[in-house]
Amino acid sequence: MTDLNDFPDPETADPDGLVAITGDLSPDRLLAAYQAGIFPWFREAGFVFWFCPPQRLILFPEEIKVSHSMKQVIHSGKFRITADQGFDQVITGCAEYHQATKSRTWIDPAFIEAYRKMHELGYAHSIEVWEEDELAGGLYGLATGSVFSGESMFSRVSNASKLALIHLCRSSHYKMIDCQVPTQHLIRMGARVVRRDQFLKLLAAFRDQPRD
Repeated sequence: MTDLNDFPDPETADPDGLVAITGDLSPDRLLAAYQAGIFPWFREAGFVFWFCPPQRLILFPEEIKVSHSMKQVIHSGKFRITADQGFDQVITGCAEYHQATKSRTWIDPAFIEAYRKMHELGYAHSIEVWEEDELAGGLYGLATGSVFSGESMFSRVSNASKLALIHLCRSSHYKMIDCQVPTQHLIRMGARVVRRDQFLKLLAAFRDQPRD
């Protein structure tokens, strides 16, 4: 690599999508990665493993599917939604949720500190869903232009993470949401699977456009 923060062409990734292995999660490296369509999936033995999978899950905000039951939840007035008002609480909540439900999480202290720095720099953002004064759920991710790369979401109360995603889509800030890896939950909400080359073309079209 000619620069410490340059990454190989994502199309040279191995069959699983592994592009590179590095030793840090510095802001410059994170920004370079997301601008190239690459994200850090996990750390192991002190090394960060960076991926650009052969299939990518994306969501165009205007294609979000809101079920009748979710519309009822939205109009119930039960929840209050904010943006960037509790980033630390959201990323910690995501880590705790994955640890509790899957007995493991990639969101370790190094990841939390790295994305906290990106939040302070104005790149990482969170959506918080509150039930009264308690955090019911939310999501966080990193924005490059008009692309939002979702990192994780969680719910402590049923439907809270769905509300966060719907709010993100309806904010009109982004042209595309990168959901990274396919899940049936997000596909049911309107996300679609595309090939890596298709994703990279869309990313190139949207990443330099400022968010509204």
